[in-house]
Amino acid sequence: MSMPSYHRENLRETLLELAETTVRTTGVESLSLRQLARDAGVSHGAPARHFRDRQALLDALAFAGFERLNHELTDIPAVATSFEARFHALAAAYVQFAVDNAALLGLMYAVKHAEGASESLLAAGRSSMDSVVAIIAEAQAAGEVVDGDPARFALVVFAGVHGVASLATGGLLDGVTVEDATAATAELLLRALT
Repeated sequence: MSMPSYHRENLRETLLELAETTVRTTGVESLSLRQLARDAGVSHGAPARHFRDRQALLDALAFAGFERLNHELTDIPAVATSFEARFHALAAAYVQFAVDNAALLGLMYAVKHAEGASESLLAAGRSSMDSVVAIIAEAQAAGEVVDGDPARFALVVFAGVHGVASLATGGLLDGVTVEDATAATAELLLRALT
């Protein structure tokens, strides 16, 4: 692993980038602050200025992951105008994020559901679901989606697209492309909602 250059003010970001690379390549179990310090070319105590322990690093990594995912999902309304286009774009964005960041996504949900997860992490984790709820509620107000609890509908939508992502990252789509599986799932969900 090549050592990134850093300045004192961006050591935290450098450590998070290195941590994400480690999670992606060798798994979360191999992540250690001491190894990150070596990879960053800093003293073994330097990471402690930013992360009190390994769990704090995992929390920060999960939070950063949720922020990236939420950014991807909240950008959807800006690029798609119709509910159908936004819905398909939302499904595709989530699945693509999950496929591109499978190990990170696993860590994000594990940390979010761990006992003692911080309120800020829980809020970041809920925000992606809130994006789906908002799009569904808007479409209901416009008469494009059937009446019902938008949060309940969002949960079903999430289950469907997360299922596609899980099948894709597990190599279980049996020759169907991720794009086709995502589009088919989104289309079936749309039919149920409209």
